[in-house]
Amino acid sequence: MILRKEHRILVQGVTGKQGTFWTDAMIKYGAQVVGGVSPRKAGANHLGKPVYASAVDAAKAQHFDVALMFIPPIMAKAAAIDACEAGAELLICLTEHVPLHDALEMHAAAKASNTRIIGPNTAGLVTPGETFAGILPAFNATVFRPGNVGVISRSGSLGTLLSLILSQNGLGQSAFYGIGGDSIIGTTTREALEIMDRDVRTEAVVICGEIGGTAEEDAAEYAASMGKPVVAFVAGRASPPGKKMGHAGAIVSRGKGSYLSKRRALEAAGIDVADVPSDIPKLLPAYLKNAA
Repeated sequence: MILRKEHRILVQGVTGKQGTFWTDAMIKYGAQVVGGVSPRKAGANHLGKPVYASAVDAAKAQHFDVALMFIPPIMAKAAAIDACEAGAELLICLTEHVPLHDALEMHAAAKASNTRIIGPNTAGLVTPGETFAGILPAFNATVFRPGNVGVISRSGSLGTLLSLILSQNGLGQSAFYGIGGDSIIGTTTREALEIMDRDVRTEAVVICGEIGGTAEEDAAEYAASMGKPVVAFVAGRASPPGKKMGHAGAIVSRGKGSYLSKRRALEAAGIDVADVPSDIPKLLPAYLKNAA
């Protein structure tokens, strides 16, 4: 799903330092935050919103569509399962360093409850000019501006840079999807691409990938069938062979997951791949800039 202004958001870990800062920014931007979760402060109000002991308790009091997690790794599994049991349609897991076996249990719970997980280790989602959920500077109009280009990124920082470059070139974003950089994530690059393909506001898509895993190769198979233009940038071209990169998903194995493997797969699907991020606007059709 594309995050919309009408989506009701519950923030897990809302009273912490990061939860407070970003929830306040989300509310000021226009996000419909309906409450938060903090077991030790249940019954209080924080940022003008009610605080509950759990997502299940929150669901008994009012409806929400999205659960956003500002939760430490050791507590992430319990919080995710709580959100799934509460009926969250979408769970955005900002937490990084979630233990692998915990992540597997989180995804199993999500599948059982028909909850879509974004992450772990995502920076969140932005629909410029409308709403956002996560740790992205949606409120900075020089970075995110309404438009018709969808951005999908494993890296929050690189995705933000690409959005800035697009905005500087008169190309706004229809939606930003930070899928996360862990080795096991809920929504893949391909699935995010399918979501962008169905979105009527999105006329073109930028994939910001990186070495490791097969996310970009898998997405290339779907992109080949799309009617919308897709362009890409893949980080890690100069990485030395065998070097472990920052994201847990940056693992190269048996020739797959390398920069060359990804670039070849994308180009074989008809996707132009930029050598550097600043080249991305040059690869997008000129009519997009005129329509922004």
